Amino acid sequence: MGNDVFQLVLDSFPKIILPGLTLTLPLTAVSFLFALIIAVACAMIQFANIKVLKQIVRGYIWIMRGTPLLIQLYVVFFGLPSVGIIIDPIPSAILVFSLNEGAYCAETIRGAMESVPKGQIEAGYCTGMSYMQIMFHVVLPQAFKTAFPALSNSLIGMVKDMSLTANIAVSEMFFRTQRIISQHYHALAFYLELALIYLLFCTVLTFLQRFVEKKLDVSRRKPKAVELPPEGGMP
Repeated sequence: MGNDVFQLVLDSFPKIILPGLTLTLPLTAVSFLFALIIAVACAMIQFANIKVLKQIVRGYIWIMRGTPLLIQLYVVFFGLPSVGIIIDPIPSAILVFSLNEGAYCAETIRGAMESVPKGQIEAGYCTGMSYMQIMFHVVLPQAFKTAFPALSNSLIGMVKDMSLTANIAVSEMFFRTQRIISQHYHALAFYLELALIYLLFCTVLTFLQRFVEKKLDVSRRKPKAVELPPEGGMP
């Protein structure tokens, strides 16, 4: 029986990992991209201290961080049709994950922006830069370097949380695994296989995170070339 289960696990491997490569990872990437856009916008509003908009952003972050992700999925997919708003499973997943992760990433980026020395912002104004130019050329590049480890951890967490979309009929890895279990009734073996596939995905992302972090650390430490004045000229 052990050999039979092992063979079933081998046969099911492509059936589980393929939805991961074609749906789980792309869905995560798209959702995280939108989450970053939302996060940057929210962080900039808070950083600029725009009173009314800041309160709206704080309310959005409070709601997203204070309610379970699964309930948010249910509200969008199962709840909104009762008021005439019907959204398909994949767009529902992208919408919910983007809004949910955007709230967490907004706080991460805001904290990183506030770590940028105020003197650099003042120097930007002194050179004639506008507020938006200072944000995109001075503050945000440094903030993203500081926030990169936390943002990477959020991305890895989103890969695992994407299994919740099985509850709204998104045919990703967890959904496919449940279908296979319903056919062969070897829950332990197939769930362990699924866990190993998630571990594989997250391990690859972790190695990529460390690689980029090393590159960022090198770029920080690398001394800038000093331009010497022409011979005989004034420094």
